[in-house]
Amino acid sequence: MSEISDISRKLEILIVSELERIEKMKSMTGFIEYDKLDKIIIGILPGDGIGPIIMKQAVKLLNLLLEKEIADKKVEIRIIEGLTIENRAACMKTVPENVLKSIKKCSVLLKGPTVTPKATDPWPNLPSANAVLRRELDLFANVRPVKLSEKNIDWIFYRENIEGAYILGSKGIQVNEDLAIDFVVETKQGSERIARAAFEYAKKNGKKNVTVVTKANIVKLTDGNFIKACRRVSEEYPGIDVVERFVDATAAKLADPEFNEGLQVFILPNLYGDIITDIAAEIQGGLGMAGSANIGEKYAVFEAVHGTAPFLMNNGRGDYANPCSLFRAVKMLLDHTSYTEKAEKLDKALEICTITERKVVVTTQKTDASAAEFTDYLLETLKK
Repeated sequence: MSEISDISRKLEILIVSELERIEKMKSMTGFIEYDKLDKIIIGILPGDGIGPIIMKQAVKLLNLLLEKEIADKKVEIRIIEGLTIENRAACMKTVPENVLKSIKKCSVLLKGPTVTPKATDPWPNLPSANAVLRRELDLFANVRPVKLSEKNIDWIFYRENIEGAYILGSKGIQVNEDLAIDFVVETKQGSERIARAAFEYAKKNGKKNVTVVTKANIVKLTDGNFIKACRRVSEEYPGIDVVERFVDATAAKLADPEFNEGLQVFILPNLYGDIITDIAAEIQGGLGMAGSANIGEKYAVFEAVHGTAPFLMNNGRGDYANPCSLFRAVKMLLDHTSYTEKAEKLDKALEICTITERKVVVTTQKTDASAAEFTDYLLETLKK
């Protein structure tokens, strides 16, 4: 009985914490209008492994695309040091306080991949920097586009980024040596705000359907409430259909043209979104080709989907990493900050350089182009 009493106290603490978080969500006021800011500060977080290599190229890209805005002091590109595994380990902080303070002074951030230590790594067992930033900055929407014109695929995924199976991932309860319990969290406010973000995108971009992916036939409460929240929000957007799909069928058949025909915008809880968006990225050509956005009301972080590529670094091939995932994140950053024409220009140039023309090809092999050589090709294409 003492075990049960102890667990009850721990559970009460978790519930109180979540109820307090809900009250904070109720007080939120809406997204920043970037086109009304006097200056947009783009924070640069190079990261670990191949991160600084591909980030150097991404900064070249930003400097070209925003040359006039930087000269007119409408945009500032600000390098933020310290989000490296070496510094995080020395501080024993996933995101050191001085780094977080610098991050919060920026309008948006472009982030390279960062190491999340495994049990066999020589680093302390620090939590994911991405997960900590999402919570600290309340980046509730993970947004990933996937586009393949030849397969008639033009998808965008809105993954709930804070709640679900991940929010209490380090706060499960080990009852005894035989029993461990983890938790899934769903709130009305959290589900409705990710739904509204997805429906707003659909409305602004002329999309006709939104697909909600869950396992609500089995996970009745949290997944069931997630669907209900999406349907409540959908009532504000007449003319946009709601499609329901199960996560297992979606994972198995996402690449099947009969299954995915006509699908446009997806909404997913956290864990399912993590899995399905990686599958979608593989359909597009791999994680090296996929960009990602983590968006909240006040802050937004844009990043490559892939990791730090230790294999490339350990084999002297870091300079040959594909920078396209980070370049696609740059495209999303430009869109988000109201530089839509520049984003479209970059999107077209990337299509020329990676699909239609492909005069310079990155394969991560030394026999092919380096990240810098591909970037020069892209910059020349943009100047035409």
